[in-house]
Amino acid sequence: MTAPQIVWFRRDLRLADHPALCAAASAGPVIPVYVLDDETTGDRKMGGASRWWLHHSLASLDKSLGRHRSRLVLRRGDAAKELAKLAKEVGAGAVHAIRHYEPWWRKAQGALGKEVDLGLYDGNYLLPPGTVTTGSGDPYKIYTPFAKAARQCLPAREVLDEPSFSNPDTWPKSDKLDDWDLLPTKPDWAGGFRKAWDVGESAAMAQIDDFADRVKDYEGDRNMPSIDGSSRLSPHLHFGEISPTQVWDRLARHSGQGADTYRGELLWRDYAQTIICQFPAYPSESYRDYDPSLWRNPNRGHVIAEELAAWQQGRTGYPIVDAGMRQLWATGWMHNRVRMIAASFLVKHLLIDWRHGEQWFWDTLVDADYGNNGVNWQWISGTGVDSNMFVRIMAPLTQSEKFDAGDYIREWVPELADLPDAQIHDPDDRHRPDDYADKIIGHKEARERALAAYREMKA
Repeated sequence: MTAPQIVWFRRDLRLADHPALCAAASAGPVIPVYVLDDETTGDRKMGGASRWWLHHSLASLDKSLGRHRSRLVLRRGDAAKELAKLAKEVGAGAVHAIRHYEPWWRKAQGALGKEVDLGLYDGNYLLPPGTVTTGSGDPYKIYTPFAKAARQCLPAREVLDEPSFSNPDTWPKSDKLDDWDLLPTKPDWAGGFRKAWDVGESAAMAQIDDFADRVKDYEGDRNMPSIDGSSRLSPHLHFGEISPTQVWDRLARHSGQGADTYRGELLWRDYAQTIICQFPAYPSESYRDYDPSLWRNPNRGHVIAEELAAWQQGRTGYPIVDAGMRQLWATGWMHNRVRMIAASFLVKHLLIDWRHGEQWFWDTLVDADYGNNGVNWQWISGTGVDSNMFVRIMAPLTQSEKFDAGDYIREWVPELADLPDAQIHDPDDRHRPDDYADKIIGHKEARERALAAYREMKA
């Protein structure tokens, strides 16, 4: 009988448009495997929000495999070692996997390739990172020329159908998903997650159908937190429940500024991977070497630590910032416009190093992505290879009013729910409820402090 083929699932938890699964299916009986690897990842172990999503996504994938009378084999430990051991155990002909570009996965792929016949396939991005290059053959560092060049290459391939595949005569042992304790229990903080999200490949397909129906309005609605015209596809894309190629194909029939703007955001996702391929430590190391004296270090003073905690908990006294941070804690997600406002507030109003924000988002976002998270934080802080200038300081109160965030604030900051539109964005002393926080710092004072600190650093 043909030797079984192992498919190593990671952030590609789907059956359709899965090049590794298609290759394995054509070579022999398929053994789908997921390894929970908290060893190779080092300090990049998945955060609590991501682990919640992972549990439900793995359960959904296993259910989908059941349509083929198949199952998902679960193992835990060093992924390369566990897969090499499993391959020997079942007499596998090869291990097939979609290529990942995070530094720990590149290390694991290298180690596994020395032990087994490893087939790696591209399928998590529109184009393989590093293949879109300048005229001199170098990878791009700036987004706009990268996106322009990438668009000329798209679509790179057709969407692959979900394959039919055979199963092995006997199945290897598997962990039980519930034994991994990916879900919170004491306390169970995920009630808001369950209300906010449906997880899995079928949920992702339903979400792209929903978004396609309203993508024509995306250019304007995406910036309006109270409307929430965002796609809400980011966690589905991150965990690979849907591929960007599927999304690009689904939106191909849609013209107009809304669809084109969203295509640009899919390209930003590719761009982030291009950056971490060039700078693997980018999510923790600034590209521009800012003097550490610019930042107020929460580890060196209780007042600064308290301000960081107030930002994390949505107690800054700035309604739009607090609404975003509370939405994040309750649902594992934050509206994109508000993410920029909240991130800018931490870095420039509070002058706290962007890495504290990056780490908080890593733990609390269901779409916490190594490339996107790092690139976005360095963009807002002004430290990135292609970033907003530090001296461009977002005004959260003005942003809140400009993008009509009143109802969004009422939803997530109930202390302010009864305030009229004229007061909801920046309640004055007479209207500010007693149970709502005072401003940590005034906007004008914060702006002047940030600019002064920057000038001093550059002197």
